[in-house]
Amino acid sequence: PEPADPVVGPVADRPDFAGHWTIGALEGPHAAPEFFTPEDVDTFYATDWQVHFNSARTGVRLVGPRPEWARPDGGEAGLHPSNIHDTPYAIGAVDYTGDLPILLGPDGPSLGGFVCPATVATGERWKLGQLRPGDTVRFVPIATDHAAALRTRPASAVEPSRPAREDGGVLSRLSASDGEPPVTYRRSGDDNLLVEYGEMKLDLALRMRVHALAERLADEGVPGIVDLTPGIRSLQVHVDPDALPVGKALGLVRELERDLPPTHDLVVPSRQVRLPLSWDDPATREAIERYMTGVRDDAPWCPWNIEFIRRVNGLSTVDDVYRTVFDAEYLVLGLGDVYLGAPVATPLDPRHRLVTTKYNPARTWTAENSVGIGGAYLCIYGMEGPGGYQFVGRTTQVWNSWHGGERPWNLRFFDRISWYPVSAEELLDLRAQSASGQLALDTTDGTFALADYEKFLADNAESIAAFRATQAAAFEAERQAWAAAGEFDPKPEPVTRPPARVEAPPGGHVVEAPFAATVWRVDVAAGERVEDAQSLVTLEAMKTEARIPAPASGEVVEVLVSPGDQVAPGTPLVVLG
Repeated sequence: PEPADPVVGPVADRPDFAGHWTIGALEGPHAAPEFFTPEDVDTFYATDWQVHFNSARTGVRLVGPRPEWARPDGGEAGLHPSNIHDTPYAIGAVDYTGDLPILLGPDGPSLGGFVCPATVATGERWKLGQLRPGDTVRFVPIATDHAAALRTRPASAVEPSRPAREDGGVLSRLSASDGEPPVTYRRSGDDNLLVEYGEMKLDLALRMRVHALAERLADEGVPGIVDLTPGIRSLQVHVDPDALPVGKALGLVRELERDLPPTHDLVVPSRQVRLPLSWDDPATREAIERYMTGVRDDAPWCPWNIEFIRRVNGLSTVDDVYRTVFDAEYLVLGLGDVYLGAPVATPLDPRHRLVTTKYNPARTWTAENSVGIGGAYLCIYGMEGPGGYQFVGRTTQVWNSWHGGERPWNLRFFDRISWYPVSAEELLDLRAQSASGQLALDTTDGTFALADYEKFLADNAESIAAFRATQAAAFEAERQAWAAAGEFDPKPEPVTRPPARVEAPPGGHVVEAPFAATVWRVDVAAGERVEDAQSLVTLEAMKTEARIPAPASGEVVEVLVSPGDQVAPGTPLVVLG
């Protein structure tokens, strides 16, 4: 048969792939005035954000003005005001990792510890895949009905359909009653409802309440609910907005709240899980080195995260950090904190809760299964990628590639993790066994009863309070030191080296950067003889390393860049003779 004629849509419906994008976003979940100042939100929508070259499907980094912030810090969640207790993320959320906004993509984390003032509408997410380094983005405030229209008729350009500041992302609230916590219902795009319990503090009773709601919703089997993601004190209800709009989901969840069992009486399955930990592993040291080379070298947590953890918690020596980590039992409160079933966990004993802040800005590279602490939480990174927690070591895989069932992740909600020390070499052997399916997870079944735990807290209240007082004093001293050192002051963006005209010697070559990047490593020196295709410089961009090869054999006449330099496409790197 003859091929059908191509279908050509109206010109008005064809996307414009120019270098500037307008992207419609809804307010929330965490906007002004709780987290950002009104001026911060106005600036957010008035800025042409530039796409950074360290962007990928996990997230698009945006360069622009930093917020003033509506609060001085994140409390237990971290020193920076962007830090919150780990909460679920929606695809398309604008995630402020410190002062740097990252537009979360389809391969991004399912939860994390940073605020998100706006979320891209589902009908606008196609634009995320078109963003290139150097493009500019203007976020446009749109209303819920506008977002619904964009799902059926996407548009290259969108116009505002709501004020920049309206409700702060808060859809509704319930007051505390009968000993149960207050509830805040937040908008998280047009396809997610974020349910938050209680005050912004670490309280395992709130996590148990989240569990009760998630179990009830799962039992109900509500049509239109796609999935449920628990956080520390929140539950994200992901819906198909055409089958179950967020507004209707809100009404349903509010009704179910009345029928949940008393939180105090809850008991959940809880396994003991023993995992190996290579303390201060070489892979974590490499990640810090890369951060100092390619992101910033003056961070208070550099050059050694463990020393920073000691200082900010008021401990005498780094050996105290070691003992605290290995003495603790960590309760898993969330999965997918970074990627691939990565757990976020907190010590059951508050005297073991080391509180830190997160990297600002975040790292672009973290070794798979690195272990870090951010706020009062511990995370195991499920895969190689970006990150912000302060390193303590590295462990074995938390994602089981040899699984035989539906759940390839090794850990479960409310597992209790404890560590045993191994050397870096021993860990590599264990990781090889795990990768080949030969390493069994060391687990013991058990339960966790909130009533018993609350009795433990009451019995040890005095010593817990003393530990927290020492910790709080050290935390405040660190915050003041940061302020005195200008850590909270605006900082200029790193200067990208522009292309310059460099002449090659007769028969020689000028090797140029093929794309915008950071110089990660210079692999040759002036006067050195190189062979055809030998690596001259290693660049880092899009969270990937790229070796720039010699186009021919020759002698290195001049190296024009240094590690840490940011280069534009066409920037001369090396001259060969």
